[in-house]
Amino acid sequence: MQREKQRGFSLIELLIVVAIILIIASIAIPNLLAARRQAHEAAAAGAIRAINTAQISYSSNYPTVGFASTLAALGGTNCAPPSPSSACLIDNQIASGTKNGYTFTLAGVSGTPAATYQIIASPTVPNQTGVRYFCSFPDGVLRVSMSPINTCDGSLSPLQ
Repeated sequence: MQREKQRGFSLIELLIVVAIILIIASIAIPNLLAARRQAHEAAAAGAIRAINTAQISYSSNYPTVGFASTLAALGGTNCAPPSPSSACLIDNQIASGTKNGYTFTLAGVSGTPAATYQIIASPTVPNQTGVRYFCSFPDGVLRVSMSPINTCDGSLSPLQ
């Protein structure tokens, strides 16, 4: 009786293939996560710029109010016509205060009409959704810090 030769892969061959796949994954996944973090940071910087632009438009459109006191006032869903409480200048996701792994806080609005504000962007999960913290105020300069920002002022480094 003659045995037929079996076709297929041996257990050792399959283990070698799995090991190679795991090695490739261990190299690729950290790079993927770093790229995702950088994308979140770039989106946060863009959102800060959009908020600054919206604040200037808001102040021009509603001079008796000055700058908006909330992100919700810059956003809005009822835009026919726009109003100081629903100006429709930024998208609703930013107006909600959270977008792309960052939390946005509008604070320091003071005066009548409001003559100042500060916007701070913080990673929702530090060292995962982002590493850097961003802020700006009416001068329109985007500032960055590696540690949490409580007050946005001229002592923070501008984003290069």
